[in-house]
Amino acid sequence: MDAEARSRAARALLEAYETGKPIDPLIDANPEMVLEDSYAIQLIQIEHRLAAGATIKGHKVGLTSAAMQRQMQVTQPDFGHLLDDMFHLENSTISAGTFLQPRIEPEVAFVLRRPLTGPGVTVAEAAAAIDFVLPSLELIDSRIRDWKISFFDTVADNASSGGVVLGSTPVGVQDVDLRRSGCVLYRNGEVVGTGAGGAVLGSPITSLAWLANTLGARGVTLEAGHVVLPGSITASVPVTPGDTFSATFAGIGSVTVRFAPDAPEGK
Repeated sequence: MDAEARSRAARALLEAYETGKPIDPLIDANPEMVLEDSYAIQLIQIEHRLAAGATIKGHKVGLTSAAMQRQMQVTQPDFGHLLDDMFHLENSTISAGTFLQPRIEPEVAFVLRRPLTGPGVTVAEAAAAIDFVLPSLELIDSRIRDWKISFFDTVADNASSGGVVLGSTPVGVQDVDLRRSGCVLYRNGEVVGTGAGGAVLGSPITSLAWLANTLGARGVTLEAGHVVLPGSITASVPVTPGDTFSATFAGIGSVTVRFAPDAPEGK
């Protein structure tokens, strides 16, 4: 893709944010698209958002499970940016209409004590850079119609980022075995997903090291105080208005978010 094609794709995604109307897969109109095109399209949108006053508060890693990588026919995760307006307080009520096609994923969130700059970051260095972990729910979303995404589409669409709900029970990384920490995801009180941290590249800390090294190769440092979402522990679950989601993480705590019901007709 040339610069104009990348800019056109970024504008289409930004318009989908603004209008709430999803678009056709980018790969359909750009069959020559490669991974660097996708990250360039993502960055054009982030730069647009930053110019409008947004700030970067962290990053997310996606496609960390073997099952998702097989489904997308890739052998590596992807990453996206977390901006300040993506964060929501736990136990708050969010309008589902804020998003286009929201889904929920439970994740262990890292908050960094010191910067991480790759390449060359080891798992030990990644672990040492973590200030504490928090239970979290990631709201993934897609600006691509009906979630008919290729790997290149989801990367261009900021790794299908939507929002983040952080719990408020910080736990030291040394106080929990993140590989074995089990998670149960509930929707309206019913179990809709279970898993353990080992589903995330064998350990969520491995995902953090991957992110630091991947971004470092692009000249980007993970900053102190930033949040990193290393990947989902369970499969994603669609959101409908009126839903309440909670996730409990063994040794870490729980986090809850509610979605407002549909407004009555005429409102």
